[in-house]
Amino acid sequence: AVGGAVGANRLCVLVPCHRVLGSDGRVTGFSAGDGVATKVRLLALEGSVLS
Repeated sequence: AVGGAVGANRLCVLVPCHRVLGSDGRVTGFSAGDGVATKVRLLALEGSVLS
């Protein structure tokens, strides 16, 4: 359900679907821009630390 909702999101910066991680904590699935690379850049801009 969450994947379908965020996948249909056209306002990825205003509705922060890039903050959704996989159930195992991995950075997965992002359809905007360059996919996961864009998601990682957005998280980094917000100051998130990924390991």
